[in-house]
Amino acid sequence: MKKELISKLRNDFESVIQKNNKTEFWYARDLQKLLGYQKWDNFLKVIVKAKTACLNSNQAIDNHFAEIGKMVEIGSSTQRQIADIKLTRYACYIIAQNGDPQKNEIAFAQTYFAVQTRKQEVIEQRLAEMERLQARKKLSLSEKQLSGVLFERGVDHQGFGRIRSKGDQALFGGHTTQRMKTKLSVPENRALADFLPTITIKAKDFANEITNFNVARDDLKGESLITQEHIKNNSDVRNLLRKRNICPENLPSVEDIKKVKRKINVENKKLSKLK
Repeated sequence: MKKELISKLRNDFESVIQKNNKTEFWYARDLQKLLGYQKWDNFLKVIVKAKTACLNSNQAIDNHFAEIGKMVEIGSSTQRQIADIKLTRYACYIIAQNGDPQKNEIAFAQTYFAVQTRKQEVIEQRLAEMERLQARKKLSLSEKQLSGVLFERGVDHQGFGRIRSKGDQALFGGHTTQRMKTKLSVPENRALADFLPTITIKAKDFANEITNFNVARDDLKGESLITQEHIKNNSDVRNLLRKRNICPENLPSVEDIKKVKRKINVENKKLSKLK
């Protein structure tokens, strides 16, 4: 997510903060718009799920969701009362958790309401970590899908490993998976992808998706043909990166994805204990 968009979203969320005796809260109607829900009824369904999550966390729903009625202008100096809900930071957080993190507004909200400070650099770091976790999860899914497709076409588990290794070699400019693991000091029993930056994880996933698509479309069968296809796709992705002056094999390793996941889980648990 670009810094300009983060700044805009941050300003949007800051602009609707309400205060009562120095205690921050948010109106559900305001949050509805920020999260991109067009209809109040649809947003209420998300709030119901959030209340259930609140209850499951041994939190009193009334402490985080306060039902209210407020007057709004409907034109010609006429007002009418509408239902609204006062939400705590925790309530906003679990509402965001029930949304689609692929949407920029939802991903931002999940981080914005989770952190105890709204400093831009903290938000940017957590969003980057969440994006990497999502990318790694998606890569695992595309690899699982590719493995299933290959099995149906006569390629066993060992064959899948060889095809994936050839794909890595094409993506990393001739460097084998093992050589990259050694270069990045990846433990022998861990996957290389767990220590790769987000851009490389997404590159591997993109190549997998192309292979999955083309194998099915062209009805490719056998290890040899599918290996050629996967090598070509990884080479094409590499060429695209190189045109943008990105050399996958020269990017440094990043924090172990398992540590990142544990850190975020710990932060989430701390937040769930807040009254």
